[in-house]
Amino acid sequence: MIHLLLIIIYLAFISLGLPDALLGSAWPSMYKEFSVPVSFSGMIFMIIAAGTIVSSLQSDRLTRKLGTGKVTAVSVLMTAIALFGFSVSGSFVALCLWAIPYGLGAGSVDAALNNYVALHYKSRHMSWLHCMWGIGASVGPCIMGQVLTGGQSWNMGYRAISFLQIGLTVLLFVSLPLWRKKAAGAELEAEQGKETKNITAGDSGAKTGSAADDSRDSLPAESGRPLSLRDIVRIPGAKEMMVSFFCYSMVEQTTSLWAGSYLVLHKGMSAESAAGFASLFFIGITVGRFFSGFFTMKFSDSQMIRLGQAIILLGIVALLLPVGNLAALSGLLLLGLGCAPIYPSIIHSTPENFGRNNSQAVMGVQMAFAYVGTCLMPPVFGLIANGVSVSLFPLYLLLGLVVMVLMHEKMLLKKSAGLAGKRAVSN
Repeated sequence: MIHLLLIIIYLAFISLGLPDALLGSAWPSMYKEFSVPVSFSGMIFMIIAAGTIVSSLQSDRLTRKLGTGKVTAVSVLMTAIALFGFSVSGSFVALCLWAIPYGLGAGSVDAALNNYVALHYKSRHMSWLHCMWGIGASVGPCIMGQVLTGGQSWNMGYRAISFLQIGLTVLLFVSLPLWRKKAAGAELEAEQGKETKNITAGDSGAKTGSAADDSRDSLPAESGRPLSLRDIVRIPGAKEMMVSFFCYSMVEQTTSLWAGSYLVLHKGMSAESAAGFASLFFIGITVGRFFSGFFTMKFSDSQMIRLGQAIILLGIVALLLPVGNLAALSGLLLLGLGCAPIYPSIIHSTPENFGRNNSQAVMGVQMAFAYVGTCLMPPVFGLIANGVSVSLFPLYLLLGLVVMVLMHEKMLLKKSAGLAGKRAVSN
């Protein structure tokens, strides 16, 4: 039964990716119909992003109240309804209104589902699940392309994805008993572990261990109330990890948005060739996450993050080499391969770094920071490219990488200091 739940979670991650690239693939057909400038897609994107940030920050409160299964089912239902709303929209204003429930649903399910997997499954599943997201993100535009080339309107593409999401929603509601069974089993296992530890330690050891409880697992999370933002930022290393996640999103999304323009404006490629070669970055992410699942059997989450950062550095160096387009294309592939293990490993390491009781709250804020990086930093580079030069693209990525590395290493140092303090008190 538990394996059946894992299959459902894999399907949920594919479903999460399906609508993510729809707007970009459909917009060339949409904006003319609504008589708005092509740049107005950014307004819809910002509304969706704002909704994901708000719902991510509320994920701890919602998950404590409803449980991960219900949050996931309700959130997917919200996105399904929003996508159907897109398909029947007759104006740009209607699209903006339907973008609100889409964003709210996407943020809640992303934070809740990622935290659930981080708590209950091995790191390899986190990598493979995000590989499934990449498959979904690739299939969505393919469905839209088939609809458009078949002579139908973009509305039918959104409607097809909406129906797929509705089917998943039904499956999620039917599977709710499996989520509760998995959670109950985890709680029983944790209680048995505590009892075994107390029996082994004895009365005096139990008192010492009580005094030395890791601060990452301390109140107020154990009190049953949701953590406030102030509570979260006071957890050792939390601020550093949030900034590190922000910088990761800066690197990933800036590459996603500006790689094609860099190839055209700085490397001199044709727009048609650049559009195809820019996909090397996404190929690198998807393939990289598949193989990362196997590497996690040998390496820890922190080691996987460092490996990804090193590969990103190689990709940036390749972009900077003045030896022709082959190096630049290799650089994009390396950037994708480097990004591949970082996102899943940051997510999976959250319970270990900040405590299982705090993980949902920290997860929500981490992902909110990631969404802010996604929204803010690619447009900032757009201003730099417009005002200075698009050739600064690799240096901009290097800046994000350096800050990401520094913040991640600082977080690890704080974690080590906390564990050392715990051992000192125990002794």
